[in-house]
Amino acid sequence: MKGVFRNIGETPAQSAGNLPGIACRATFRPMQGGIEEDCMKRALPALRRPTALLAGGLLALGIISVVSAQDGDELTDIISAVDTAWLLIAGFLVFFMQAGFAMLTAGFVRSKETANILMKNMIDACVGGLSFWLVGWAFAYGVSDASNAFIGLGNFALNEFDSYADWFFQFAFAAAAATIVAGALAGRTKYSAYLIYTVVVTGFIYPVVVHWGWDTNTWMGAFTDGDVWLGNGYVDFAGSGIVHTVGGIAGLMGAIAVGARLGKYGPNGEVRAIPGHNISIATIGMFILWFGWYGFNPGSTLALSGGGAALAASVAVTTTLAAGAGGITALLWSRFRTGRYDTGLTINGILAGLVAITAGTATVDPWAAVVIGGIGALVMYYGVQMLDGIFRIDDPVGAVSVHAFAGIWGVIAVGLFSSKAGMEAAGYVNPQHYGLLLGGGGEQLLMQLIGIAAIVGWTAVTAGILFFAIKFTVGLRVSEEEEMRGLDLMEHGVDAYPDFGPSGSGIFGSSEIGGGGR
Repeated sequence: MKGVFRNIGETPAQSAGNLPGIACRATFRPMQGGIEEDCMKRALPALRRPTALLAGGLLALGIISVVSAQDGDELTDIISAVDTAWLLIAGFLVFFMQAGFAMLTAGFVRSKETANILMKNMIDACVGGLSFWLVGWAFAYGVSDASNAFIGLGNFALNEFDSYADWFFQFAFAAAAATIVAGALAGRTKYSAYLIYTVVVTGFIYPVVVHWGWDTNTWMGAFTDGDVWLGNGYVDFAGSGIVHTVGGIAGLMGAIAVGARLGKYGPNGEVRAIPGHNISIATIGMFILWFGWYGFNPGSTLALSGGGAALAASVAVTTTLAAGAGGITALLWSRFRTGRYDTGLTINGILAGLVAITAGTATVDPWAAVVIGGIGALVMYYGVQMLDGIFRIDDPVGAVSVHAFAGIWGVIAVGLFSSKAGMEAAGYVNPQHYGLLLGGGGEQLLMQLIGIAAIVGWTAVTAGILFFAIKFTVGLRVSEEEEMRGLDLMEHGVDAYPDFGPSGSGIFGSSEIGGGGR
């Protein structure tokens, strides 16, 4: 207790009374050696705070001293390590979005399809990782003499490659693109067919688009080693078109090929709502996705050094504002159109705002992010109306409207709202070409339209061929009986909620546990 007493001659009780932030009934008890026990318990936390601050300050001074003492090469190593850690952490956040997709989609489908959706998300991560390792990275970023502006053709199975942080970050994006499709096909698709799809999308369809948009050996991307076509080339900072539109258009083609769920549309064409079974886990999924977007968008700076930290902070702000604007717009519009504050539309409005801002998140000002996110929610709303009311295309969770339609809008918004300062800060080569509505001319907008048309066309053709090939070979859709009883039971032998309905035995059933399994 010696170091606690402030002034010589103070009693322990008097000293305790002078400790900042402490209010206690102090009684000096010489036989017990000092302050009453309850006062001591309250004094110790107050002592820990300044001690922790002092320790933190000393640690910071130590780090500064160590860094200052390094020569140039060692300092470069430290900066490289920080940038690598940033990219890995961002990749971890993007990968965690798989949990968000799983919860969101599971909540929006019927209870009898829950385990099926969760299995699809699991296999997206597993198969996606292997296919992106084997061929996906090679088609997207592969370096060899055979690589060209259309496709990469090098580093298969990561041969002669050691930029593992880059691979991991890009794998997480590939898995996200594949997962988007699960919602559009929910409730009636064979699991075996989905296995085939996820290999092709993560191994071929998506990587080719990545090569076009983000590689340096490309015909349309902004960071090409050659001359850009128009403006700054195709600008898509974190993937409204490259990731989300690819996933959404592939989901659209799959939904067309597989057809609508039983009972979705009446004999006279009327649309029948098939509500999801658990809005609670759908909401949790939305928040996980929103959280993961802070790896998706700010992480796309790819580094913190060289101005990356300041750019990431700006991106975090525009990402947040667009999400908020999307949610509020969907909330109010659902009230205006239906007389209710619709929870499901609000969830999808937030996600549509996030998708819409992803392309221009580094190049637009905060006010523009609010506009882009709000319009993204309206695009989502009317996209749902169009698919259901006009084309009779059944998308159980709104994946096409959220990811494809809002993604297309986000790409176009870059050519409308990007500022000159934003283009400069993000490192684009011709910042004098920026948003049309801000006085930057129409050249960038034209380039955005060319780029997104190429992405939609490529994905629609390749995914369409894929899904119809599956449909006429191994089969794409389950039987009516399987659909009625539920994919959980018929495809996986389990029920997500066995206490509330019939359930299969699963791996832990009687046939496997002392019940005479085959």
